[in-house]
Amino acid sequence: MTSLRKLAAVLLLIVAWPAQALPTAASVPGGVALIRLGAVSAGSAAPRARFGEQRVLIAAENGQWFAVLGLALDLVPGSHELIVEQGASERAVAFAVNEKRYPEQHITLKDSSKVTLSDEDGTRALAEIATIQQLKRHWRDAEDTDSNFQLPAKGRLASRFGLRRYFNGELRAPHSGLDLAVGRGTPIGASAPGQVLAVGDYFFNGRTVFVDHGNGLISMYCHLERIDVAAGDAVARGQRLGLSGMSGRASGPHLHWSVILNGAMVDPELFVKR
Repeated sequence: MTSLRKLAAVLLLIVAWPAQALPTAASVPGGVALIRLGAVSAGSAAPRARFGEQRVLIAAENGQWFAVLGLALDLVPGSHELIVEQGASERAVAFAVNEKRYPEQHITLKDSSKVTLSDEDGTRALAEIATIQQLKRHWRDAEDTDSNFQLPAKGRLASRFGLRRYFNGELRAPHSGLDLAVGRGTPIGASAPGQVLAVGDYFFNGRTVFVDHGNGLISMYCHLERIDVAAGDAVARGQRLGLSGMSGRASGPHLHWSVILNGAMVDPELFVKR
């Protein structure tokens, strides 16, 4: 009977941490590392993990704990360590990040002021970048994080994540999201349930919505023509956030969709099962 009670306790614990559709593993800069942390056991709390100063999403799948770690595009390939806390103990778990070379993309903008910024625009852009960096590091404890995302709109997948981008011949930051080719005024839906973290109108990103899915997983929707939600709103999967447009730095109407995990911009396609 004792063994049966232990088995029942383990099963209850696994139910409390439902099996998730984890993102596709890709241990490369801009990807997601799935790091096995050990078996789910009766009476034990979930482990905690951090990478640098940033906490990391923990998920259970098939009776195993996993750290779901976002890898920044500028992360140097090679050996790295994740710090794992279990109760009062702490240990380092090594993992490898492999190299990946992303293709180039050349974009021509008629409005050169979006490429070579005036002093006023440069000051504004720097302040907004600092605000967005702070939003990217946001953490909200949640019992469950749904990482099984759907595309925010139906449209052709245009510019892919990680492209090395040249605007009017000048190298700029790599593409940190996925572009969907949709016409102006197309409804844009939330990729998964969550809470609106912030909305804003930014020099580069245009009208933007951030949705917090809990435990360091955030989605971002840019270049909107109209925003239909406010910070603090709870949103369901597919709920309309606004309408697509070409606000900010955009050469035409489209949606730029980003996924942020433990502060790192990662490939959104890793979260979509098709």
